Amino acid sequence: MYGGRMLLIVVCLVAGSVSATQKLQERYSWQQLDFVFPNQRLKQQALARGDYVPTNGLPVGIERWENKLFVSVPRWKDGIPSTLNYIDMNQTPSGSPALIPYPDWSSNVAGDCANGLSTVYRIKADKCGRLWALDTGTVGIGNTTQQLCPYALNVWDLKTNRRLRRYELRADDTNANTFIANIAIDMGRSCDDTYAYMSDELGYGLIVYSYEQNKSWRFAHSFFFPDPLRGDFNVAGLNFQWGEEGIFGMSLTPLQADGYRTMYFSPLASHREFTVSTRILRDESKVEESFHDFQYLKERGPNSHTTSRVMSESGLQLFNLIDQNAVGCWHSSLPYSPEYHGIVDRDDVELVFPADVKIDEEELVWVISDRMPVFLIADLDYSDVNFRIFSAPLSTLVAGTVCDVQPQFGAIQAKFGGDAGSSDLATTYNTDTTLLPTTYAQPLSGSYTPTLSYAPTVAPQVHKFTQGYDAPTSHMYSTQSYPTTAKAYAYNKYHGVEFHAHGAPHHGHGYHHGSHSHDAVAEQETGYNGHRGGYWNGAHKKQDSWKQFFY
Repeated sequence: MYGGRMLLIVVCLVAGSVSATQKLQERYSWQQLDFVFPNQRLKQQALARGDYVPTNGLPVGIERWENKLFVSVPRWKDGIPSTLNYIDMNQTPSGSPALIPYPDWSSNVAGDCANGLSTVYRIKADKCGRLWALDTGTVGIGNTTQQLCPYALNVWDLKTNRRLRRYELRADDTNANTFIANIAIDMGRSCDDTYAYMSDELGYGLIVYSYEQNKSWRFAHSFFFPDPLRGDFNVAGLNFQWGEEGIFGMSLTPLQADGYRTMYFSPLASHREFTVSTRILRDESKVEESFHDFQYLKERGPNSHTTSRVMSESGLQLFNLIDQNAVGCWHSSLPYSPEYHGIVDRDDVELVFPADVKIDEEELVWVISDRMPVFLIADLDYSDVNFRIFSAPLSTLVAGTVCDVQPQFGAIQAKFGGDAGSSDLATTYNTDTTLLPTTYAQPLSGSYTPTLSYAPTVAPQVHKFTQGYDAPTSHMYSTQSYPTTAKAYAYNKYHGVEFHAHGAPHHGHGYHHGSHSHDAVAEQETGYNGHRGGYWNGAHKKQDSWKQFFY
């Protein structure tokens, strides 16, 4: 993610500037990040040893589920004690709360491949009460990046905070340039019928994972590559080049009449939107024979780089506009063209780099801004507020914009503005298939078989999602040789991991392979060999043989 060259022009975040978002309401803000340590002694110890450096943390991803607001913090620099965290919104409805590691401290140990998390970016909660997070297995940034563990998809039951599954990506899912920071979750008619889509930003691919099959495969396409004319960025007075950045942001429509969704995606170094049906992505046999199933749409217009987008159950897409310090909108019943794109809010101080945008089950919109380019190449002013999380009702945000479309009952004809050969790509979706969560049909306590009932937004019938979970057993997890930290409190440093726990400390930059398991695919000898995990050009150059990504 963001692997290009930067040139400092001028930083124009002027202290004392009078500015404020118009519709988004600030919920949380920080000058620098803090964490909820087990006790004050351990916190002071971490500060003294450099295991916790308050000014080294940058929040990049958010997700809301019930009373938890999740916040991810990548381990780009030393002193990040936990990468996956949350805020208890019941206890702290506003302010500058310390982040609570999720699900606990021992699960956030960098380099503990089987049990811990090294770096997490984007996170997603689904309608079956599960949290999905891809661990990149890296610490550091750019030329300091170390690939301690393979990429691994983790899924937790949010009602019990138990991990349901850890799946290591196959060697064929990645290449020497792979960097994956974003995921999208596609739920079908049951909790088992769920797919995760992971965009390989620097390796130019799209990885699909089937929860039911416990299997993954990779698509390649020229639409995943950056646009060489769109690699120049201007954010907060900084001019920089992220010209290598490929497929990143993804959003999914509601279920359509054919039982599938449409994925919208865009490379980061691009102003153009692309689409593909999940009917194609869900079919492993289409990996080699799907070039013409991908469609291209119009460009969004100038200064319209975007890293995050999300679509509501009514087909309304929100996306960040990082060049404009803004959040944009488009309704999928309208043509995909700039005149049908709106701005729901913008602010040149508070919304500098709106890194992530989410819509929760109550149709509240959540946005986090973090001044990322300033953090990466200049210096943040830690006497100023640097990180903010906002929220607002979706209806409030889009009111008065071109996106304020009221969908009709039944089928809606959505003209998306173009395809690979014409400007009349039309897709019909039926709002009768749109599903929203209502209540749990039975409590999860005492049973590991959550059952959810769903009420459609338009049609009166109720759809039930059911899933039977097996209690986690050893076959679900990697058997790599790392010490057990079930009761551990651990700190993490780039040059190794120091454990205050059972087992010997592990010092080293690589990772070891144990036996293969069907749920955690051990990496082959040729995989995970210095994958790029940072945002700088110095990590390593991509190979010239670009055709390797297609064949």
